[in-house]
Amino acid sequence: MHDITPNASALRSGKRTGLFTGQLNKWHYASGAMALLVAVPLLVVFSGWLQPSTDIWSHLAETLLSQLFINTIKLVIGVGLGVMLLGVSLAWLTARCDFPGRRLFDWMLMLPLAIPAYVMAFVAIGLLDFSGPVQTALRDWLGAGNFWFPRIRSTGGVIFVMVLVLYPYVYMLARTAFLTQGRSTLEAAQTLGYGPLGVFWHVALPMARPAIVAGTSLALMETLADFGTVATFNYDTFTTAIYKAWFGFFSLQAASQLASLLLLFVFLSLMTERLTRKRSDYHDTMRSGQTPRFRFQGWRGWSITALLGLFFSLAFLLPFIQLCLWAFEAVSKELDARYLGLLYHTLVLGLLAALVTTAGALVIGFARRYQPDRLTSITATTATLGYALPGSVLAVGIMIVVTQVDSLIHTLLASLGNPATGQILSGSVFALVLAYVIRFMAVAHGPVETGLSRIKHSLPEAARTLGATPPHVLTKIYLPLLRPGLFTAMLLVMVDTMKEMPATLLMRPFGWDTLAVRIYEMTSEGEWERAALPAITLVLVGLLPVILLVRKTLQDR
Repeated sequence: MHDITPNASALRSGKRTGLFTGQLNKWHYASGAMALLVAVPLLVVFSGWLQPSTDIWSHLAETLLSQLFINTIKLVIGVGLGVMLLGVSLAWLTARCDFPGRRLFDWMLMLPLAIPAYVMAFVAIGLLDFSGPVQTALRDWLGAGNFWFPRIRSTGGVIFVMVLVLYPYVYMLARTAFLTQGRSTLEAAQTLGYGPLGVFWHVALPMARPAIVAGTSLALMETLADFGTVATFNYDTFTTAIYKAWFGFFSLQAASQLASLLLLFVFLSLMTERLTRKRSDYHDTMRSGQTPRFRFQGWRGWSITALLGLFFSLAFLLPFIQLCLWAFEAVSKELDARYLGLLYHTLVLGLLAALVTTAGALVIGFARRYQPDRLTSITATTATLGYALPGSVLAVGIMIVVTQVDSLIHTLLASLGNPATGQILSGSVFALVLAYVIRFMAVAHGPVETGLSRIKHSLPEAARTLGATPPHVLTKIYLPLLRPGLFTAMLLVMVDTMKEMPATLLMRPFGWDTLAVRIYEMTSEGEWERAALPAITLVLVGLLPVILLVRKTLQDR
C-alpha cells in the first residue's frame, strides 16, 4: 500500500498529476488493470467474427435467426412499454396522491425486486397453464370442458411475467422524481385549471422523463440479459441461442458471434437512453416546501387501494404463497445433503465474488479520489460497464480467454518437459468468480464511491502528519468509516451472484451446481414443486437488499 495523501494535497494546491503531466502512476495502472478485465472479454467476443462458423450460421439462418431477431424485438418493446406504464402509474399514485393504505404500498410495491424473473416464470406457468390450479378450478366452477383463457406460454406471457418483476426499476426512480418536484411548479399548474390528471400529464411527467427513461433502460438491460425466463417459456432469444450454440453445437466461436449481436442490442439501448436523457433534461427551479397530495376519499380512494392491491398480489404475494406451498410439499424430498451442497456452493461463490468485487471497487474508488483526471475516469468507467453486459456474453468471452491461457500454459509446461493434463483455468471456480467480478463491479462501486465521498481529505492527512503509515491509515481511518458502504456493496454483490443464472449455468465447474442451476434443471423438466425450495431460498435472500432500499426510502421521505 503506497502513500496516497500527497496526491490529494497536490490536487488541492493546484498541481496536476498523471495525464496532465504526461506521467502514469500507480492509480493509472490500477484503474487500467480493472478496465482490462472488462475490455479483454469484449474484444474476444467480437474477434469471433475472424473465424466464421459457416455451417452453423447456415443452419441458424435457415431455422432460428430471423425468429431470434423478431422475438428479441417483441420482448424489448413489450417489456419497455409495460414497465413504463405500470411503474410510472404506481409511482404517481404513491408519490402524489393520498388514499387508504398509501404508506404500506409505498414500500410494498418494491418487493417484487426480490423475485428473480426465472422464478416468477415457472410460478406463472405452474399456476396459469392448462393443467394448473387456476384453469382447473375455472373448468370445475363453470362446468365447461373447453373455454377461452389467455395462453401463458406465449409472447404475451413472457412479457407479462417480466413486466411484473422489472417494473420496480421504473417505479423507484419515477417515484423519487415525482417527490422532488417543486411545490410552486405543480401549484401553478393547478391555478391554471389542471386537475390531478392534467398536472401529471402536462407538468410532472415531462419533468420526470429522464428518470423514467433511466429506469426503463435498466429494465431493458435485464430483459436482454435474461436467460432463465425465456428458457422456461421455451421462447428463443439471443441468450438461449448462445446456450444452444455452446452446448448444442459445441462451438464457442458461434456462441461468441451470437453474443456480439446481443451486445449490439445492448449498446444501441444504452446509446438511445443517453441521447434521450440529453434531449429531455428538465429542471425544476421553483422548490418551496413539500407539495400537498391529491386526496382521494370514499369509493375513489378504495378503488385505488384495490387496484394497487391487485398489482401487488400478482407481482409478489400470490407467487410467494405458491412457492411456500410447493416448498412445503417437497421439503421432505428436497431438503437433503444435495440441497445443503447446493446452498453451500451458492454461498461460497457469492461470498468469494462479494469479497473480490468489493476490493476491486475500493481500488477504483481510491483511483478516482486521488487521481481525478480524464484517463482514470475513462478506465474506471470502463471497469464498471460489466453490469450492462449479459452474463451469457461474459461467459463466452471469459471462456475463450481462459481456454487460450490454458493452451499457452500446456505449451509452456510441455517445452519444460513437464506436460500438464486436463484443464487448469477452464471450468474452474476462478473463471466463474472472474465473470461475477466483471458483471457486478458497478453494483459494488456505487456504495463504495458514495462512502469515500463522505470522508474528508483532512482526516487521512492528519493521521499521516502524526506518523501513521499507509496501512494504518487504511485500517484505522478508511475501513471503519467505509464499513456501512462496504457492507452494502458486499451484500448487493452476494445476492446478485446467488441469483445469476446464465454465467453460472455456462461456466460452473463440474460438481458445482448452485440453487439457480437447480431451479433451471427442475423447471426444464416441469418439476415446479421440486424447484420451489431453492426458489424460495433465493427469494428470501433477495429480500435483504430490498429491505435496505425500503429503509433508505423511508428515511428520505
